Amino acid sequence: MKYMRLKNFMVLVPFILIFAAVLLIPFIMMVISSFFQDSTGTFSFYNFHLIFSQRFYSVAITNSINLSLFSSIIGSILGIFVTYAITKLTQNTQNRLLLILNATSNFAGVPLAFAFIILLGNSGFITLMLKYVHVQFNLYTWVGLVLVYVYFQLPLAIMLFYPVFNGIDQRWREAAYLLGASSFRYWVKIVIPYLIPSFFGTLTILFANAMGAYATAYALTGGSFNLLSTRIGALTSGDINTMPNLGSAMALVLALTMIIALFINQLVLKKLRRDIG
Repeated sequence: MKYMRLKNFMVLVPFILIFAAVLLIPFIMMVISSFFQDSTGTFSFYNFHLIFSQRFYSVAITNSINLSLFSSIIGSILGIFVTYAITKLTQNTQNRLLLILNATSNFAGVPLAFAFIILLGNSGFITLMLKYVHVQFNLYTWVGLVLVYVYFQLPLAIMLFYPVFNGIDQRWREAAYLLGASSFRYWVKIVIPYLIPSFFGTLTILFANAMGAYATAYALTGGSFNLLSTRIGALTSGDINTMPNLGSAMALVLALTMIIALFINQLVLKKLRRDIG
């Protein structure tokens, strides 16, 4: 028995080493460095005081939360309707669409930014066509960023909702109709309560995905739009004045924001399951 346990543990050793080298040790180093001032190298809470006292950094946090939350809500709502439409197609068509969605969900970062610049930039193809009908659109604004974020959020939302919709048993509908329920009542009393926990879970994943997005926003705006991820990049790899310890503090704020979002999600799901149950 001891030999089997040792053998099973040895199988996990490579994974533990990779986890420690890639995630655990860098995270610990980030936490430690966030409490040291860049200019003096002394231990203090100066970095966190600077982040929450200077408007430049607090606005970056607010912008990131608003952009992530707004794009996640839109992506989750659209994902529900698109996924429902996909499940009504033939199985062969569904499989092909899932392959496309899987590839699209990984199409982010610099390539996605350049694709949108070509289509919707100041001299983009669609932008020039919109000018003929007197419609103005600026990709490098809040609306443009939301559009780009929703584009790479939507395929992920569909991939997450797809197994949930496949879990809807057709016998639920038949039983509801046999008991005299209308189609509207079937959706309100059965399907929507079934989907709500998955909706909040997907919303949380999309929020974390958007909060950590860096390459797309940086390539699209060149760092001119004040976001938490672009500020961290500028502080740790800037050409003029790097402040890695302050960047570590901002990265810790980013991590804490995601942890708080996950905690709120768990509280909401717990309450929903209790109310539904």
